[in-house]
Amino acid sequence: MTDSRLTFDFSALSTAERYKLVTGVVVPRPIAWVSTFNPDGSVNLAPFSFFGLMGSDPAVVAFSPGDRAAGVPKDTARNIGPGGEFVINLVSYGAAQAMNLSATDFPADQAEPEHLGIALSASVRVKVPRVSLSPASLECREVQTVTLGHTRIVLGEVLALSIAAEHMQDPEKHYVDTPSLDLIGRMGGRGGYATTRDAFEIPRLTYQQWLLEQPGSGDDDA
Repeated sequence: MTDSRLTFDFSALSTAERYKLVTGVVVPRPIAWVSTFNPDGSVNLAPFSFFGLMGSDPAVVAFSPGDRAAGVPKDTARNIGPGGEFVINLVSYGAAQAMNLSATDFPADQAEPEHLGIALSASVRVKVPRVSLSPASLECREVQTVTLGHTRIVLGEVLALSIAAEHMQDPEKHYVDTPSLDLIGRMGGRGGYATTRDAFEIPRLTYQQWLLEQPGSGDDDA
């Protein structure tokens, strides 16, 4: 059988070519809608889809705001700085349009929430406010920033989770009604998005359960 797979050597590709390839295959990507304080005290708000949950003990998130030309950090990375506070607001389908507008390259002294009419609410563990229409927000503090070329990765410890009460199945047992969040993710590198509505479940098996499912396991013996 002929192998029809193609291999792309990233060392021979431009930045734009690598971007198109990785954003085309690493999908869907959750969106970190990050709020920070500008130097003048106004609130900066920008979305990033190079984002993920890295652990739970402690709870750690990572996102990459990238860099501008010549290694100049974007406003979000500049605002956070070493040990700085920020809030990752998860993006629901209903907030998609507002999130997309906040990706506009506003000048550094322009506050996106103010210009776009995006309401903010006070956080609990950090001073940076959260986005009111976000169904869930992660209040974070920077613990490390890693820079590789023009890739800047911010690692943050989650200090608190703010979530609308209707999205909890059982607050005492910490069960989240995840489908009700109606979150979206990024598909590709431009205007593509996906919803999380079309979900399915596959049971996780122990090794012993897997053994019992194998042919000749003795299950069928009378």
